[in-house]
Amino acid sequence: MPVLSRIQNPFPGALVEKKMLCSLPCIALFLGISVAHWIYKWRNPRCNGKLPPGSMGLPFIGESFQFFSPYTTSDVSPFIKKRMDRYGPLFRTSLVGRKIVVSTDPDVNRFIFQQEGKLVQSWYMDSFDDIVGKENILSSHGFLHKYLRNLILNLFGSETLKQTLLSEIDELTSKHVHLWSSQPGVELKQAMSTMIYNFTVTKLFSGKESESTKKLRECYSAFLDGLISFPLNIPGTAYWKCLQGRNKAMKVVKSMLEERRASASASPKGQQKDFLDMIVGEMDKADTILSEQTALDLLFALPFAAFESASSAVVLALKYLRNSPLALAELTQEHEAILRERSEIKDSGITWKEYKSMTFTHMVINETIRIGNIVPAIFRKVVKDVEIQGYTIPSGWIILACTPAVHLNPAQYEDPLTFNPWRWKWRKTLCWSRIREAANVHFSSPFGHKLQVDSDQGRRCCQTARADFPGWFPRANLEENFLAKCC
Repeated sequence: MPVLSRIQNPFPGALVEKKMLCSLPCIALFLGISVAHWIYKWRNPRCNGKLPPGSMGLPFIGESFQFFSPYTTSDVSPFIKKRMDRYGPLFRTSLVGRKIVVSTDPDVNRFIFQQEGKLVQSWYMDSFDDIVGKENILSSHGFLHKYLRNLILNLFGSETLKQTLLSEIDELTSKHVHLWSSQPGVELKQAMSTMIYNFTVTKLFSGKESESTKKLRECYSAFLDGLISFPLNIPGTAYWKCLQGRNKAMKVVKSMLEERRASASASPKGQQKDFLDMIVGEMDKADTILSEQTALDLLFALPFAAFESASSAVVLALKYLRNSPLALAELTQEHEAILRERSEIKDSGITWKEYKSMTFTHMVINETIRIGNIVPAIFRKVVKDVEIQGYTIPSGWIILACTPAVHLNPAQYEDPLTFNPWRWKWRKTLCWSRIREAANVHFSSPFGHKLQVDSDQGRRCCQTARADFPGWFPRANLEENFLAKCC
């Protein structure tokens, strides 16, 4: 029998191979069905209601490549504009693996901001937290956010602006204007960034620019290039260079903090010269909630936030003014009128009363912020299902409030790409100091919608949405020929 058996089945392995070959189509079919089901679930997410229209793109990648594609127009990005035309002002998409609803509707944005701390909370992409810091002030919530904000307001708040900052910025600006006017030409963005950076680090770390602050500035240059880039952490990419810039900057900041803590322990208590001293004092308290990492992230972010966004806004304002002779003329008249009304020395520094009287100057600021879109998007994470305009935005999703789409909406602003400060003459506007002093106040913001200042979350929204830079705008002695030279 063994002999016959071997004769009848001379190739036992062939039978196994045949069975395996027969099972391959079944395996392939199963995998195909599984992948198809997975793709279907990705493109049609679960929802306890009706999702906004839109496309989720490819699994994981979503529509990230289209979103991050560069464009040169000053209008709304082609990515947003194309989907607005197709789906309307509220649509869904996916970016870097996150399910997102994009809102270009001012009423929806207003509702979302009013629900902060209830239905939504502040959120930024993981790549942003990796760059700016996991414990940065923008990503913090509740008491910690309020605590950090109050620390910053002690340095840059309305009272400090009124008492010291306004005169210091006025003196700084006049000094640099006279310096630039004696030069054959000025690279304005670089000059503005340097001026504002030096002033900021003086307030933060005191004294003149040191070797540490120079190194910090160099790190920020590398950091900036990859701040808004596709988060691909591969050597040579902009994002990778950005992370390297952050790592180098954090080493400098940590060294400065350690040096100050060491010197503070040997100096008399109660002597605070700058913001770094304040941070050290807070960290040394027995009941402090300020960890070293939170302090480092705060000290890292403040100089960059101050000099980059502010310098960009100032350069845009000067560009718009140069191209609008009527606006430049009215701005000059307003400042010359202030000089004529001075009963004391004509060259004395600007006063709080004079600053508050600069009606047209604030119109120029508002219009610059509107067109410039210094803050291109605001993110909120949904913590409870949101019902709005017949749609449901599920918990865990992200809402992206697209500010340029509101700022440049022809239904909100006539001829939106035209610099027209006079459009703010008929809009109720509030400067920063009044926003912080107000309670339960509704105001029209450059986002084209009203926001309510009635809570910590409301104040966070206002501070995210706007930036005010009163002392950096040209006074009467910043003449047209200087503007023409610089722009």
